Amino acid sequence: MARALPTTIAQYIQAVPRAAQPHLRRLHAILKSVAPQAQETIKWGIPFFVEPRFLFALSAHKAHCNFAPMAAALEAFRGELAAHKTTKNFLQIPYDEPVPEELIRRIAEHCLRAVRERADDAFW
Repeated sequence: MARALPTTIAQYIQAVPRAAQPHLRRLHAILKSVAPQAQETIKWGIPFFVEPRFLFALSAHKAHCNFAPMAAALEAFRGELAAHKTTKNFLQIPYDEPVPEELIRRIAEHCLRAVRERADDAFW
């Protein structure tokens, strides 16, 4: 019998490998504190925060987890992210390194402000 797919972020975290769980729990706590009113959902198999549009996502992988804010948010913090592995859309956090909590909090706050400022923009 196949395992049921997670429908909540807590279920997602419980289902990922043990090495990923502490990092994802910490990321989830940070993001929840920044956007307590955001809807938490699973889309395309990964956790998302939405208010009313995409704010950020997180996901577990073999050796790292991803924090996925808007690409524009990563670009805004590019200088501060120089010491971290990033792509256009993700901040990768290896499991053997600490979560850069303050930086993630500031990026998440930036995303929340941007979404709220543009909430009425139909083309956003």
